[in-house]
Amino acid sequence: MALMDLSTRTRPLKIISDLLSDKTLTKKASFNALASLLEYGTSLLVGFFLTPFMVAGLGDYSFGLWQVLNRLVGYLTPATGRPTYALKWTLVNQQASDDHDRKRRYIGSTLVVWLIFLPILLLSGGIVAWLVPSWVHASAEFIWPVRIVAMVLVANMVIDPLASTPQAVLQGQNLGYKRMGISAGLVCLGGMLTWLAIHFHTGIIGVAVAVVLQTILTGMFFLTVVRNYVPWFGVAKPFTEDLREMLGRSWWFLAWNLVTSLLLASDVVVLGLFDSIVSVTNYSLTKYVPEMMISIIANVIFAIMPGLGSIVGVGDFKRAVRLRGEIMSLIWLIVTAMGTSILLWNRSFIGLWVGANRYSGSFPHLLIVVGVIQLVFIRSDANIIDLTLRLSQKVLLGLLSVTISVVLASVLVGYLNMGIVGLCLGIVSGRLILSVGYPYLISHFLEIPPLKQFQGMVRPVLITILLFGAAIMVDNLIPTIAWPGAQSWIGFFVSAGLSAFVILIFSFYAGLSADQRSSILRRVRTMYSQPDSNTTPLEK
Repeated sequence: MALMDLSTRTRPLKIISDLLSDKTLTKKASFNALASLLEYGTSLLVGFFLTPFMVAGLGDYSFGLWQVLNRLVGYLTPATGRPTYALKWTLVNQQASDDHDRKRRYIGSTLVVWLIFLPILLLSGGIVAWLVPSWVHASAEFIWPVRIVAMVLVANMVIDPLASTPQAVLQGQNLGYKRMGISAGLVCLGGMLTWLAIHFHTGIIGVAVAVVLQTILTGMFFLTVVRNYVPWFGVAKPFTEDLREMLGRSWWFLAWNLVTSLLLASDVVVLGLFDSIVSVTNYSLTKYVPEMMISIIANVIFAIMPGLGSIVGVGDFKRAVRLRGEIMSLIWLIVTAMGTSILLWNRSFIGLWVGANRYSGSFPHLLIVVGVIQLVFIRSDANIIDLTLRLSQKVLLGLLSVTISVVLASVLVGYLNMGIVGLCLGIVSGRLILSVGYPYLISHFLEIPPLKQFQGMVRPVLITILLFGAAIMVDNLIPTIAWPGAQSWIGFFVSAGLSAFVILIFSFYAGLSADQRSSILRRVRTMYSQPDSNTTPLEK
């Protein structure tokens, strides 16, 4: 359904959207972001303690094999139809609507779409599970373990749409923060299951089974939460038009999921197929902290987008443009401070964590960080386009970009033997299509002059180049492995924390205009302010 058609149809409900003040949306966004960061922070701690144990327990080869299998089987995710993703963004766009019967029909349509795609997933999953040992050049003793792991991961994909439907409804209603706390416990439980699998020497098969168990338990938890906080939640038989609408969106969302899978996972697969499985281990460990940055920003973005979606859904583009500008300024500030700190301290982190011999080098590290930051902005713009429910151009550009990225990376790694450097150069080059194309699409959708966007980028980009260049010079002249902060975890966290704070303050004043600084500070104050006594119940 076109955005303008939806906007026209929901015009009588605009007064409801008007009640959703900036203060209300900011508070909900801050609660959602806090819940996401709490959950993700827990997963970081679990991963921090679990990864060295996995490397030691599985060995370099099996650990690298697990990384490759995860991503190879992940390419099958579009075969699920991605109906929950379409459900989430449909509900985000229609938060102002009180047609609860229709929302229940959307849930019913989601389950029907899942059933339609189930045979495709099972067939494609069986083929991949049978052939994947030859793709990764598995030795004879690993052939059947690799097939079993692939089949278990496919089973997890079969279960996942059912388990994630309640979560999609909660997030679609801008109530993601209601899961705060308990879902972090589920992450700990998942880590414990993985630890048990390795402790009892079940190998990567046991690790895969732990993933399935965590998916089931998470789905049961969100079902309980959504029943408590979304009174209209339920399943209704969909009308033909509802099913057609949801199926049409699912096709585009599943195509986008394929693009996302290639954006996020093609690097490891290309490196594993054209270089070596052991190189995947070193690359994955060097990329661990930069990739963590992606997930932190992505969690914040996903948490605050439902509030922006309610504004886009009623056609208030002027307000949407302003909020989008604030979001992009905040993202730049965070990624610049974090990226510079990572360039300074990741060598020390890896040395303390798993051994300095697994660090990939300064220049590959710089390219990894640049690629991560590029992907953060691409995913942010992609989520803003999702709010419009106009996905065709976004998906087609994405398919073109990832195709060029994979081909370039494969040539540079497989034929020119450039290793991690070639991998990063190929992927970053292909993604430039999205770095330019997505802001252009948003300019068209939200009626922003493209030149205005470009002018606003110049100052922040120059500051980022300055800080990254300085960080690389310091890392090369005075290797951080010899710094006092690299000798113990306490010294590391104190030194890294202090430097990150200084970089953040410098970036805030050097890279942002006075208006941008004021808007960010205003948002922060709003998060901590108390509701006005004369606000309506809806605003509260």
